[in-house]
Amino acid sequence: MTSLDIPPAVRGTWQVPSFDTPLWLGRQHPWCVVIPVINEGIRIQSLLAKMAAMKVDGIADIIVMDGGSSDGSLGLDKLQQVRVRGLLVKTAPGKLSAQLRCAYAFALDQGYEGIVTIDGNDKDDPEAIARFIDALKQGVDFVQASRFVAGGAAENTPKSRDFAIRFIHAPMLSLASGFKWTDTTQGFRAYSRKLLLDPELAPFRDVFMTYELLAYLSYRAPRLGYRCVELPTVRRYPTGEVPTKISSVKGNLLVLGVLLKACVGRYSLKKGSKNDF
Repeated sequence: MTSLDIPPAVRGTWQVPSFDTPLWLGRQHPWCVVIPVINEGIRIQSLLAKMAAMKVDGIADIIVMDGGSSDGSLGLDKLQQVRVRGLLVKTAPGKLSAQLRCAYAFALDQGYEGIVTIDGNDKDDPEAIARFIDALKQGVDFVQASRFVAGGAAENTPKSRDFAIRFIHAPMLSLASGFKWTDTTQGFRAYSRKLLLDPELAPFRDVFMTYELLAYLSYRAPRLGYRCVELPTVRRYPTGEVPTKISSVKGNLLVLGVLLKACVGRYSLKKGSKNDF
């Protein structure tokens, strides 16, 4: 069932991967927190416990978007104990961008006014969620977490990743988008309903399968004139092995290729676009 402000003819054009809904307790708040996850084990359990202790469920509905975990970390009883309202499980191919399309379509169908996303690997401090929602309430359309702006903190960030973000990824997207970004690889973000429903943005397309959607939104939203901000956050990498789904060589080359395509407008719609074509 779609929300009333989404014409059925428009909703019918969305390309959304198939997914199951093992848990859905209904919408309580105008805002939701989407957590994309796959086989995060104790990390997702730790994040959800922190969010429960902070009473995030008092201001937003928590929805876990599973990419197909097999580690037993997302049992329905466990999730409900930490006040998760929804569990979606992607059943179609694709990685992060496919997961996000499932979750965003579901959230928009349910009538949410804004969506916060936070990675399920427990590297981000969920304290910032309330501040993200406050920004959405004040009319911001795109909130980006940043460990590099005043008040933010980066702990144990691998040096190669720190260099790539500061001197390659963020500068390129800043130049291409016209907005000064500092921390563009983070999935800790918030989007307004208006932004995600913009037909010129059109996030529900099968071209977004791996990491394309994050780079594309950072590029496209400022160019369409949406109000974007970065807010300070804390991002902590554990000592020892770095929890990531991006392999050291092949994965990083994929991310670089996605970045280049985003910055030259490859993911933007040709027809009806005001700025790129």
